[in-house]
Amino acid sequence: MTSPQIGLWPRSLRSRLFLILFVGLAIAYGLSFSILVAERYMSAKAVMLGTLESDLATSIAVIDRLPADERPDWVDRLSRGNYRLVLGPGLPGISDISGRGAEIAERIEEAAGHKFPIRVESIPGDGKRLQAHLTLSDGAPLTIDVTPRGVMPLAEWLPYVFAAQMALLVLCTWYAVRQAIYPLSVLSNAAEALDPSKQGLPMSESGPTEVAHAARAFNAMRDRIAHYLEERIQILAAISHDLQTPITRMRLRADMADDTPEKEKLVSDLREIERLVQDGIAYARSSHGNGEKTSRIDLASFIDSIAYDYQDTGKTVSVHGLVKGTATTKPHALRRILTNFIDNAIKFAESAEISVTRGDEGEVIVTVLDRGPGIPSDMLESAMQPFFRIETSRNRDTGGTGLGLAIAHQLAATIGGSVRLYNREGGGLAAEVSFR
Repeated sequence: MTSPQIGLWPRSLRSRLFLILFVGLAIAYGLSFSILVAERYMSAKAVMLGTLESDLATSIAVIDRLPADERPDWVDRLSRGNYRLVLGPGLPGISDISGRGAEIAERIEEAAGHKFPIRVESIPGDGKRLQAHLTLSDGAPLTIDVTPRGVMPLAEWLPYVFAAQMALLVLCTWYAVRQAIYPLSVLSNAAEALDPSKQGLPMSESGPTEVAHAARAFNAMRDRIAHYLEERIQILAAISHDLQTPITRMRLRADMADDTPEKEKLVSDLREIERLVQDGIAYARSSHGNGEKTSRIDLASFIDSIAYDYQDTGKTVSVHGLVKGTATTKPHALRRILTNFIDNAIKFAESAEISVTRGDEGEVIVTVLDRGPGIPSDMLESAMQPFFRIETSRNRDTGGTGLGLAIAHQLAATIGGSVRLYNREGGGLAAEVSFR
């Protein structure tokens, strides 16, 4: 039972790794940035409050020592950007102060040195503005109007730096994910292209240690599969070859026997066994190629000769359309492929039609068409497997040995081509071989 998939969770490993790494690094970066900002805020606030306390203490002491008539000249000189001194009672306010205002009020009281009676109030409706009211030594009222500034204003370039850092984070995450996923893509492509019947290039064993180890393991697995298949073919060829001698002796003995119905049945069975053995040998040979050299052929003459051979035996085989041009291929292998296609068409439809066309990339496509029952769509690929029979009977006229299409598929690889089966519109089957 599979677990349900979360709708927002990506399906590909690449996207999942990218999301995990990016989100994890972004959170870690965000936490570091937040801690740095918090530490800077606390440091700046401590410096600001300490400076406010020391400046106010100095200003109050200077104002208190000045004569009353000189104080108005010094008020502006002793004021600062975040507070100013006002001679007089100031504005009425409320004594309920909380948060940052309470910290500032405490520092103002410390600046007064507990020498002057002081009362700190918040001015209603005026933001965070505070006023401290105190009485100097000569009884004159003094008001300290405090307007706190922001502790840590952000620099204008900071958002651009943050955006650049995030872009770098995305780039590094993408590169790390690519380095992790790329070997899997290479391995997947190598697995999809794996064909033990063809001599392809081994997978590259370069790269990190883990990747090189996986590549070596894959190449070793490929060699083992090819070896097992070769052994299977050799066993089939050996058995088929060794069966020919006893079958021949049995045929000779049957031919010398008296003519009876049992003799005819025995000879018929021996012929069937002999055809099966011959197909087995042909399949074994086709898997390794027959050593035939390529040569140039005239397509029209080649196709016509195949059709004439069947027509001479009374079979209905025709050539559709105009065939022209030449091709470089292995003639005997190509002939065997087409005769296997035609034999199947005659077996199931009693007639066959040969068509020759050129593909978009210049390849030659030879198609054998019939109007037989066709093949179920889900069995088209399996039909080219050895010993596969849609009709499970072992009768030669119906089920056959199941090697004809498998032999054609193997021989197509030896000429650098491919075989494809598909059902025709209106009924029937099309078997085509394409090669350059």
